[in-house]
Amino acid sequence: MNRVAETYLIVISLVSFALFGIDKQKAVHHAWRIPESILILSAAAGGGIGALLGMRCFHHKTRKPLFSIGIPVILCLEILVLLKAYHII
Repeated sequence: MNRVAETYLIVISLVSFALFGIDKQKAVHHAWRIPESILILSAAAGGGIGALLGMRCFHHKTRKPLFSIGIPVILCLEILVLLKAYHII
């Protein structure tokens, strides 16, 4: 894998993490929320680790099956793709 792809994965993970944190803050303050589709899309776009860490760090969306099951599944698929990209599997 090249540096551009690695940089992309780091940035999208940071963005995903931040989105979960921002959405949690908005939820606490009863403000406009980030749509769940955006949170899932950020994870599916390569930010699975950031989404999972955001869920755990901010205790956000952990009771919703779409997130508590979906995000780990997305992360596992991303790991499989990375392992394949690095010719490990």
